[in-house]
Amino acid sequence: MRTQVVIIGSGPAGLLLGQLLHTWGIDNVIVERKDRDYILGRIRAGVLEQGAVAQMDEVGAGARLHREGLVHHGIEIAFEGKRHRIDMHGATGGKTVTVYGQTEVTHDLMEARAAAGRVTIYDADQVTPQGFDGDAPRVSYVKDGVTHEIACDYIAGCDGFHGVSRQSVPAAALHEFERVYPFGWLGLLSDTPPVSPELIYTRHERGFSLCSMRSKTRSRYYVQCRLDDDVARWSDDMFWDELRRRLDPAAAETLVTGASLEKSIAPLRSFVAEPLRFGRLFLAGDAAHIVPPTGAKGLNLAASDVHYLAQGLREAYADKSQAGLDAYSARALARVWKAERFSWWMTTMLHNFPDTDDFTARIQLAELNYVVESQAATASLSENYVGLPY
Repeated sequence: MRTQVVIIGSGPAGLLLGQLLHTWGIDNVIVERKDRDYILGRIRAGVLEQGAVAQMDEVGAGARLHREGLVHHGIEIAFEGKRHRIDMHGATGGKTVTVYGQTEVTHDLMEARAAAGRVTIYDADQVTPQGFDGDAPRVSYVKDGVTHEIACDYIAGCDGFHGVSRQSVPAAALHEFERVYPFGWLGLLSDTPPVSPELIYTRHERGFSLCSMRSKTRSRYYVQCRLDDDVARWSDDMFWDELRRRLDPAAAETLVTGASLEKSIAPLRSFVAEPLRFGRLFLAGDAAHIVPPTGAKGLNLAASDVHYLAQGLREAYADKSQAGLDAYSARALARVWKAERFSWWMTTMLHNFPDTDDFTARIQLAELNYVVESQAATASLSENYVGLPY
């Protein structure tokens, strides 16, 4: 088989890239080692910047997002028993975010790809990018015991942190930056109405908590927990009791509880690999970087990577120019590092660290008070949260 671009990975990054390329008449094939149901079964966050929403519209996959997504004009930050609303819409000249689950984004992009008749190969074993340091890149894989090979012009590695794309790059060619945080998030999904119409980020002596949602009837809640904690020891009642302790009195009083649909513990890390280009192989999304979820940037960074990469590929084919691809790594990383900074800052300001002493706790509170009292600080948080321009 031959195509113009092979995309490894059928998460949001790979699917969005595939649809953008299809829109511009660039042939592409997606190779995925898991099956479709596994991809759709992954529970992930879903706070979309306006740039990501615009890209969904561009590829014709935004209709359900606009029908069912929840447009948010602000967030709430709680500390010392009180909630403070951050008016992001007012602070950014009218920008918003949209709450729409990553699973739903993936589903919509899968449907758009199927309607376009583009090829996606699921259950592909031993996926291996080859020849990307020369002029004849290709991707091999095993399907039903038979080895196949796809020749192409370019390879896009969109297969996540543990994927084969970054692992195929010689170690000497990579510079990896990482910070592993000494705690995790215990998350619970339930068919209960959200405790608040907007997200509540809480800094508390017992640990951070987040009240989020997937819809007007489905909620997602998180509490900071030990990194080595065991989700099996957390009954639903234990989770709800702990969450109540960390909320302000009004939220604790109105919290509606119910049976969990899913519970899991997610570790937090910051990670960036540089550069993002290796000959004819390009990394995008979680294959290239990870952010702690505190800043709601993971899916949005994947979308911005795809924006830069798709533009570069479009120039390569339409204009016979390599300028966009040559600039891809630097352009994408400039935005990545700003999002890494914001996510690190939010995480540092809102969580309890093992070495948090009285001085550090007072600094956290001073920072939070400054954020909610200063127009400049509120504007800075809002500008980053709604998404920096591409």
